[in-house]
Amino acid sequence: MGYLFYYSLVLSVIVAGTALYLTRARWFHLLPVPDYIYDRLPSSFTADLEAGMSSSQFDLAANVAEGDTRAGLDQTAKREIKRIMRVRRVTFDEARRIYTEQRFANNNIGPDGRPRDPKFVSFS
Repeated sequence: MGYLFYYSLVLSVIVAGTALYLTRARWFHLLPVPDYIYDRLPSSFTADLEAGMSSSQFDLAANVAEGDTRAGLDQTAKREIKRIMRVRRVTFDEARRIYTEQRFANNNIGPDGRPRDPKFVSFS
């Protein structure tokens, strides 16, 4: 009788684990991930290029070819762009666009780059 209990327990764990694995795209982004995991992002243009933080529209290969010794891209922006790519499942360029629009919105700037301040005066 005890074996029946253990077999049913093992079978239910396997079924639940399989169901969670197959549906991980729906719930995995809801798990809290500590920030210290993302502190180890690359800190040079070569490492940024290898980490996939480059595209045809945002090419870091020229920086690497010229031997640029700067620290690479901004750590905070890289962390946020990686999060957007993971959660929304978008490409690097699309994540950069979303990140930029969010930064614009936080600073009261429209998506077209013009300020949304009612006192703003423009002469064109």
